[in-house]
This record gives sequence, C-alpha cells and structure tokens, in this order.
Amino acid sequence: MKITLKRTEEQVELVKAMASRNREVAYEAQMALAEFIGPVLAEVVNQAPTLSNLFTNFQFNDMDSPSIPLDLYYDVTAPDYVKVYSTSVPGGLPTNTVTPTASEMKFTTYRLDSAVDFDKRYAAKSRLDVVGKSFTRIAQEILLRQESTSANLILGALFAASTNGVAHTNAANGTTLILDDFNKLLTRAKRINTAWTGGTPEGRIKGITDMIMSPEAVQGLRAMAYNPVNTNTGPVGGTGADGIAATDEMRNAIYQNAGIPEFYGISIMEINELGAGQKFTNVWTGLGGAGTDLVIGLDRTRESLFRAVALDSETGSEFTLLADDQYSIRQQKIGYYGSLEEGRMILDDRVLTGITL
Repeated sequence: MKITLKRTEEQVELVKAMASRNREVAYEAQMALAEFIGPVLAEVVNQAPTLSNLFTNFQFNDMDSPSIPLDLYYDVTAPDYVKVYSTSVPGGLPTNTVTPTASEMKFTTYRLDSAVDFDKRYAAKSRLDVVGKSFTRIAQEILLRQESTSANLILGALFAASTNGVAHTNAANGTTLILDDFNKLLTRAKRINTAWTGGTPEGRIKGITDMIMSPEAVQGLRAMAYNPVNTNTGPVGGTGADGIAATDEMRNAIYQNAGIPEFYGISIMEINELGAGQKFTNVWTGLGGAGTDLVIGLDRTRESLFRAVALDSETGSEFTLLADDQYSIRQQKIGYYGSLEEGRMILDDRVLTGITL
C-alpha cells in the first residue's frame, strides 16, 4: 500500500501553505488537503485484499442507529431463534447472540482512529513524499485494526459453528493439506448448505467460493504436482506406502499455475497470519481449536458477513480526516487525525467451514 501525491503546481503550493506562519492560512491549507485525501483513504482501505473486505458493506448516516431485518436474510423454514455473531469493540472476540428471526437486529458500532504528525519543515520544503507516507501510515493502522477485528469474528464464529450437531471443521489426514482433505471439506459444505426446505438446492452449489490458507497449506496444494494424492494404501516398490500420483493434466495445471490463485474453481487467499505459531492460528488455538494450522472455507454466495459503516454527514465519506489542532507554534508540527465508525456481524455461520492441520 502506498499513497503518493502527484507533484503538480497546485499541490506543491498547497503543501507549502501548510507551513505558513499565518495560522489561519496554514489551517485552511491543512483542511483543504484533508478534504481531498479523506475519500482517497476510504477507497484504499476498502480495496485492500484483506479479510476485512470479505464483508459486504452497507452504509448508514452517522446520526442513525443501524439495523438489519433478520427475517429477510433467513429462509421461511428457519427456526424462531437464530445465532448472530458480532463484535462490540475493535479487536475483541465475537459475541454469540440468540435473536428472534422476526426481529430488527441492531448493529453495535465502534470507532477506529489513527493520528500522525510530521515536522513543519517538510511541508515548507514541499516534501510530498513525507506527506504521502504520513497518510499511508494512517491507512495502515486502520487496516491493521480492521484485520484483527475481522479475523477474531470469523474465527470465533467458525469455532462455535455446527449444523445438526456436526461441527463445520474437519480434521486433516495429516499435517499437510492433500486432495482428500480438500474433497471432504467440499462435501461437508454441501451438506451444510441445503435449500430453504432443508433438501437439495436448486442448481449446483459449491458451498465454498473462497479458501483462506497459510503459505504452508498452499505449499501442500503445489506439492500435489509431484507427491502422491491417494489415501488408500497400495504396493509401491515392495512397500505399503501410498503412491498414486495425480493425473498428468492436473499436475501440469498446478505446475503452470504455481501462484495457486484458485484450485478446483475456488479462489485461494494466502495470508501469513495463518500457520504454526502465527497470529490468527494462536487465536484459534486460544479458543480451544485443534491443530497447529487452519484452512478456512467461505461461501460468499450467501449474504451473511456484513459491515455497517457510517457516512460523515458533512462530506458523505466513510473516512473522516481532520487537521489535528493540538500542536502549538513552538512545536513546529503538522498533525492529522483520521477515523471511521463501523460494525461487523455474521448472520449465518453456515458460510464458514474449515480444515484443521
């Protein structure tokens, strides 16, 4: 992520004006830049390829109290009470709330904010690179908190998720992801994602559209190009080891697609926070989850993961950026303060499945 200010004559003069000795001129220039950069920061945050952007956005006025009519998001055969997962504080673990289906579900929102400052002499010398990196830091800090909040919500919901007494996670055959593990997860997802009548859904469904994996789990997918893929024991060179390789066509496809952006038509998101001893895996094991690694399956065809975000009543932007006026003339600093208000929830945990390694 990088925010770069173009070196045009107008922007150079605007940045220089931020360092003016005339306090009113300097503040007006700071606010003018904030009004321009605020929507840009909102767009950067919303387009970053992170867990937080797996949620569907809906906007509300910052003076409103957001809610969702649950009955419109559940089938007519749904039970009278359903479990809804939400987060009340940024970075906190989710709360599992049993809610009547025929009710208006209120969102609990929270504020994410960040502040940054830089020496006034950088503005006086038109150092647009320093100004741009300052705004990049604000976006990074907001994204980091969004990512932690989203991961905790997804992991907490997945750990508690079960349908008809069956947990949504499978245990892998070993410590490396193989084709059989992948295949079993697809079957479990299909069993979980039934039609509104509880039977066979109309048309063909995958049950999983995206999978979130550690680099080690993706390594297991790549290894299918040269490692055995069967789980049934068979004689290989006089031993009882597994030894049936994938078809030539499948192995060639894996070789040619070493980055593995998708597998079996399912999009793959590779993140470093999963894996043995990593941040999100530690959250999973802290909840009581088994294994040292986790693969998360997600069905994005269902409307379940939601993020409510407030729109500033004056600018109409999701992200509010203001000139920070806490600095005095003697400090020779220019500061900015940015914030957004959001709330996240998972209405239906059937969209989540997993494999523990």
